[in-house]
Amino acid sequence: MTAELSEDFAGWPPEKTVFHVKSVRMRVLAGDHPFHIAERKSAAENWVQEVAAKPALFDGRMVLQRRIGLGQDGLFSEGHVIPFSTFLWWRKQPERHGGLHIYAYPVLESSDGALIAIRMGEHTANAGMVYFACGSFEPEDVADGFCDPERNMRREVLEETGIDLQDATVSPGYYVAHFHRAVTLFRLFRFELTADEMIARIERHMQIAEDKEIAGPVAIQSADHAAHPYNVGMLPVLDWYFRERQTHAE
Repeated sequence: MTAELSEDFAGWPPEKTVFHVKSVRMRVLAGDHPFHIAERKSAAENWVQEVAAKPALFDGRMVLQRRIGLGQDGLFSEGHVIPFSTFLWWRKQPERHGGLHIYAYPVLESSDGALIAIRMGEHTANAGMVYFACGSFEPEDVADGFCDPERNMRREVLEETGIDLQDATVSPGYYVAHFHRAVTLFRLFRFELTADEMIARIERHMQIAEDKEIAGPVAIQSADHAAHPYNVGMLPVLDWYFRERQTHAE
């Protein structure tokens, strides 16, 4: 049974609340997203300003959702491939009407209980922010008309850190949280490496990586929101993880 799709989150758990779903089905539709059609000119004008401030930006392609739904079988959505420039313009809108953004967080856990994230380089759109190695769904993450979260997560982590998610034990299903019309999908990937070993591996990879997006790795030891300049999507994940760990310890 699928869910009824909507342009809002009516009937969902409150914002920043983590909950579990069994599966995710994100259909990619042909044609242009209505937001892109309506805002094409404004997005292009904004892109000129974005590139002037950060010349390294690249106007690639990614998926922006149009409608979303939550049912007994999991999370469902429909979206379109859009230019990154359109996404940056959508993200600037105060209410972000006209679209929804879904992205996948691979939460990397070391054998000694740290979470391993990255700090973004100053030349990127999210300069200085700390979050788990990830990226928006791109056309190469689409198979048979649907986004593949596993392909997306493995590709992004391998490109940015050199770590292969196939070397980890993964949690079943997906955890979900939403805020300001952005949806975080995440899974917990447990590695047999210590935090120091994972940090060293990422630092070695940074020396040879073609894509120099990250400024360095970060080992997270607590849910303290002030410990790093976190992307807002990180906060409910950290609260959930360290709360769960404390509960199991007791």
